[in-house]
Parts: sequence; C-alpha cells; structure tokens
Amino acid sequence: MKKALLALIATMLISGCSNSNTTASNAPVSDTATEQNQPHHQVTDQWVGRWIGVEGLFLEISKDEPAGPGHYLLHMRYGLDDDQIGTFEGQATTEGISFNRGDGPQLLRSGDGEATGMKWLLEKEDCLVVATGEGYCRD
Repeated sequence: MKKALLALIATMLISGCSNSNTTASNAPVSDTATEQNQPHHQVTDQWVGRWIGVEGLFLEISKDEPAGPGHYLLHMRYGLDDDQIGTFEGQATTEGISFNRGDGPQLLRSGDGEATGMKWLLEKEDCLVVATGEGYCRD
C-alpha cells in the first residue's frame, strides 16, 4: 500500500512539474519583450535628417509614419552612376537600419569618419556607414 501511495505521489509531482513548464512556455509574450525593441528605434530616430557623403553623395532619412515606429525611408545617392540614387524602405535593428537596394541587403550603422574608410571624412565624428567606402556624416 505504501509503495502504491508513493508511486501516486511521485506521478502527481512529475505531472505538476510538467504542467508548470508547459504553462510557462506557452505564456504570451509580455510587454517587457516588446519594450526591449523600443531603444533600437529611439536610437535610429536620432538619425533622421540629411547626411553628406563625398563627391555629391548624400543620405536623407525620414520616418515612414504609415509603417510605424522603427520604419524609415532612406533617400540616397550612393554612387556616381545615374542609377545609384533612390529611396529605400528601412527598419531599425539592434545594429542600425537594415534595407535593400539594387546591390542587395544593406545595414546602415553608426560610426565615425575612420569607419567610412574615406580620407575626406576621416576627421568627422558623427557618421553613418553602409560599408567601407560608403559613409555619410554630419558636422
């Protein structure tokens, strides 16, 4: 009788542990998880405005209000060829603003003049960089 009672108690304990784990894993995402994304677009919101590159290159960032927080429109001349200008949709990430253009997926991230890889911007401190050789700065 004691063995049966101990087996029943053990089964109930195991079932109770199993149910609590299932409940926890099926719990809805809390507001805290959503709030963790907030700082990303709060940082990139500070990038809104005009940024200057070299030889007439530029980047203009505006909020894409209809798309919601953390969404941007990037109007840029990113090369000297006639087809290297356009407006692209971007989204805030932990690293910066991700976007796609004709030359593939890109990531716009914060840096300095040295990070741009261009000697004309070397002394600048407030820059946004797509890749070495493509950067835009503010004075």
